[in-house]
Amino acid sequence: MLDDYTGASGKLDLLLEILPEAIAKGRRVLLFSAFTSMLKILRRELEGSGYTCMYLDGDTPAAQRVEMCEQFNTGDEAQIFLISLKAGGTGLNLTGADMVIHYDPWWNPAAEDQATDRAHRIGQTRKVEVIRLVTHGSIEEQVVALGQRKKALFEQLIKPGESQVSGLS
Repeated sequence: MLDDYTGASGKLDLLLEILPEAIAKGRRVLLFSAFTSMLKILRRELEGSGYTCMYLDGDTPAAQRVEMCEQFNTGDEAQIFLISLKAGGTGLNLTGADMVIHYDPWWNPAAEDQATDRAHRIGQTRKVEVIRLVTHGSIEEQVVALGQRKKALFEQLIKPGESQVSGLS
């Protein structure tokens, strides 16, 4: 079972290299993954390393989501908020964060952008740093390339200020 994974991971090592300095500087982190099984592994590893974390996925009830967001934004609960990409893509206001980390790339860059936007809401007073972790020489590079092609195609079809697609016949 993936939740029992204990192998080495260069990406996890890099994350554990980034976080100490960020937390020491008072940064508040949103950590997104498209895979809840990965988030559970990350939660175990981060809490085992002494970080305080919150966790939200599609199974988190709506009322609890709002409460968790409020707690994170006030800084009372956790340094790191682990969120599944789909569950965190809409409806959350997380201006308490000033660092967003995408642990794994998703084929739809709009989903990643929507998740990142959770920190770029009305009320945000700090600059938000966004980090995307991608393993070199892996399928992840192909996923990122596919996402860039999709984004370029979308930008060719939808011009700023347009409300609907007009370039198709």
